[in-house]
Amino acid sequence: MKTECTTIQLKLQALHSRDVILKFDGGNITSDSGSLLLREVEKRTHILERLGNCFIDHRNPKFIEHAVDALIKQRILGIAMGYEDLDDHDHLRQDPLFGLLCEKQDPTGSDRRVPRDKGKSTAGKSTLNRLELGAVCVNRYKKIVPNVEAMDDLLVDLFIESYAKPPETIVFDVDATDDPVHGNQEGRFFHGYYGHYCYLPLYIFCEDQLLCARLRTADRDASDGVLPELERIVKRVRAAWPNVHIIIRGDSGFMRDPIMLWCETNKIDYVLGLAKNERLQISIATEMQEAKRLYEETQQKARVFKDFRYQTLKSWTCERRVIGKAEYLSQGANPRFIVTSLGAEFEAQDLYEKLYCARGEMENRIKEQQLYLFADRTSTHWLPANQLRLYFASFAYVLVETLRRLALTGTEMAKAQCHTIRLKLFKIGAQIRITVRKVWLSLSESYPLADLFGRVWSRLQQIPILSS
Repeated sequence: MKTECTTIQLKLQALHSRDVILKFDGGNITSDSGSLLLREVEKRTHILERLGNCFIDHRNPKFIEHAVDALIKQRILGIAMGYEDLDDHDHLRQDPLFGLLCEKQDPTGSDRRVPRDKGKSTAGKSTLNRLELGAVCVNRYKKIVPNVEAMDDLLVDLFIESYAKPPETIVFDVDATDDPVHGNQEGRFFHGYYGHYCYLPLYIFCEDQLLCARLRTADRDASDGVLPELERIVKRVRAAWPNVHIIIRGDSGFMRDPIMLWCETNKIDYVLGLAKNERLQISIATEMQEAKRLYEETQQKARVFKDFRYQTLKSWTCERRVIGKAEYLSQGANPRFIVTSLGAEFEAQDLYEKLYCARGEMENRIKEQQLYLFADRTSTHWLPANQLRLYFASFAYVLVETLRRLALTGTEMAKAQCHTIRLKLFKIGAQIRITVRKVWLSLSESYPLADLFGRVWSRLQQIPILSS
């Protein structure tokens, strides 16, 4: 962030015979110069510009200082840089770098020749707060209205566009998590499993790419609302790729007969966790005895798999293929089950260990969202405004993931999570000098990842810039 020039001078502890003097006279200094990589991504994908088109602006153009697309860029790039609170922007708005990221004609906000320029690079917390609350109601102060359906479609469209050619098979991972509430908020409910008051957002990923982030109240089953989301996404995907093989993957919270029936009717496969019960455990009793014998011989965990047909007494409408994992550990028996529509060409052990267990990687993606891009910062009173905050965090993730996919593949940071990318590539101090014709950024000569930064920039330059 910017450091203002003042007359303050601090004398610190001496270094041997040298005095150590601290002065606030470095000029315009930013701590986020690496965020210009995200600006290069935006120039080549228009992710944030297209997101801005998902809002309807009812403001009078004569009195607008900050256009919707500039507000969107400021908010989402701020999240990507680690600034979770709107209060942060009362300081960030003085940083010329954010003016540059938001494509302001004068990044300093001090050029009187620019109409309606109030002397700041970007918007303050109040303007951004009105942007978020436009999801709740429209009045004389809140006139920017989000189009939720358009944002949902954009997430899917960005996923489809990321492929140079149609894939043969894609796997959609579905999962829910807890998002603690912060007081007496709209939609506040206690969740027995998580043990606190929270929301229960639903996520759908395909590998590292996000397709759905839906904020839900916690007074429901984890699978509630999943089917409409899958129908919407599959319809859009199949319109682009008619022959793609789709597999739905999830834990036992999504093992519901309507979901499986819909998949079977629409020629979609599924691999879902199946909660253990007495009948299932009896079905693999012989395999469990074998696993126990192998463990006693080797003192190493042992697994034996069984492939069989099974139907519940009431909840399922037909018999289905089930894979039972009879596992024995030092702690004792550890039986697990999955139900699937995939045929016998998929061997039981590979189906469980290689396909089903791979769903655990989705938890890392959710962690990136919740912990590092502040998807859990749903602290406004109103549920629609909190959903909009979840969208902002989601598109911040999409932007960083796009950088990772386009420019970090094959580097030492190809699998780095968002906070590592932020720390090593975005959080770079630089001096900013703005002249009539140029914006100069001077980075530290001792920056240890300058070579990697140059390679990332070079890769991005090979991708054509899209016209607006």
